[in-house]
Amino acid sequence: MFKKMACLAGALAVLAAGSAFAQSPDVRNDRQDVRQDQRDIRNDRRDMRQDHRDIRSDRRQMVQDEKSGNKAGARAERKDIRKDQRDLRADRRDVHKDQRDVRKDRRDVRHDRRHG
Repeated sequence: MFKKMACLAGALAVLAAGSAFAQSPDVRNDRQDVRQDQRDIRNDRRDMRQDHRDIRSDRRQMVQDEKSGNKAGARAERKDIRKDQRDLRADRRDVHKDQRDVRKDRRDVRHDRRHG
């Protein structure tokens, strides 16, 4: 009887240890997700700064073209400004999404630590 109880306890211990190890990749994956999302946020913010610079430059060029009577040049600059503004909006959406993902992944890490 004692041997059976000892074997059962040993088997349960092995299963419990296996379960603990099975959950640790979740924490590792969530941390990796956080790092990747933070990297994406940095890249998107860098792109946003570049878009702002492009828009300022295009606006200056558009004003110069309008003053000199270059309607085709001004029209091309307006088109380029609209493109840069679309890029800027897309980057803002990406940052918002990535920030939301970071919050979710950090919650998952905390949850896995407490309940893992």
